[in-house]
Amino acid sequence: MATSPTKSTAKKSTNSKTAKQSKNDDTQKPMIDVIIESLEDAKAEDIVAIDITGKSSLGDYMVVASGRSHRHVGAVAAQLAHALKENGFERPLLEGLPHCDWVLVDGGDVIVHIFRPEVREFYNIEKMWSAEFGNDSSTEQSTK
Repeated sequence: MATSPTKSTAKKSTNSKTAKQSKNDDTQKPMIDVIIESLEDAKAEDIVAIDITGKSSLGDYMVVASGRSHRHVGAVAAQLAHALKENGFERPLLEGLPHCDWVLVDGGDVIVHIFRPEVREFYNIEKMWSAEFGNDSSTEQSTK
């Protein structure tokens, strides 16, 4: 069975069924690497990966990126979903595709937000999730 040149390196010395069935296969790239690579290939802008391990039970990473237009945001999300599936991960959940101002791609361990630049600036979620969480003394004072 012949494979195309672009897929032969990804499936090198492994059976394609095995690579798709086993998420913990040693030859499989980590999800975060697949996501960052896909976003870069799709020409997403201002890609920021935030480690949210210990901050939230939502996942291990949150990635925020921008697209230049509604169409670009939708295309980046579609390409990302395809890349995850091609690399053996389950098809992610996509939210926000009809309008494409803000598309959320939920891969399970990694959550990706793809924004138009104006929407990203308005919500500024990477600032919120980059903050260090600790004991908030203002909460203790306000209850007195």
